[in-house]
Amino acid sequence: MSNSTQRTICRWLHLILSIPIIGYIYSPYEHLPEYAPPTRYIFFPLIVLTGLWMWQGPRVMRLFSKKAA
Repeated sequence: MSNSTQRTICRWLHLILSIPIIGYIYSPYEHLPEYAPPTRYIFFPLIVLTGLWMWQGPRVMRLFSKKAA
């Protein structure tokens, strides 16, 4: 998979996973207990991981490729 394809997939995944966070923020107060666990334990960590991968992914790949060589 090329770098541009990987970055595009990661960017779209990052944007799609942020939709439930917006729903969590703007939902009525009585619906917060329904949104809290998936938002805290699934969506937010995945958003952090995809953001970190977009930011530092090429550096990580270079680190692993040098060790393999």
